[in-house]
Amino acid sequence: MANKQKFPYLLGSKWTAKQTTWGWRHFQVINRRDRGQWVFAEMVASCDPNVRFWINAKQLQDKSLWQAGWQTLAEMNRLEEIEGI
Repeated sequence: MANKQKFPYLLGSKWTAKQTTWGWRHFQVINRRDRGQWVFAEMVASCDPNVRFWINAKQLQDKSLWQAGWQTLAEMNRLEEIEGI
């Protein structure tokens, strides 16, 4: 039986950083790399394709760092109020 793939929908997913990261907040996953038990995502800034970095995909699950989808600051603040973050 094949092993279940971790983060199967990672490629092409869009993310908003809670803090400005490399000068930007909106990123998209353009590549993934499996390294044993670890999965890494290559992120590219949506407004500047020259801004790229690799991140452990597990960090994307940390809601204090990242939010799925592209969110405006107003949407992020509203979600924080609702979730009590």
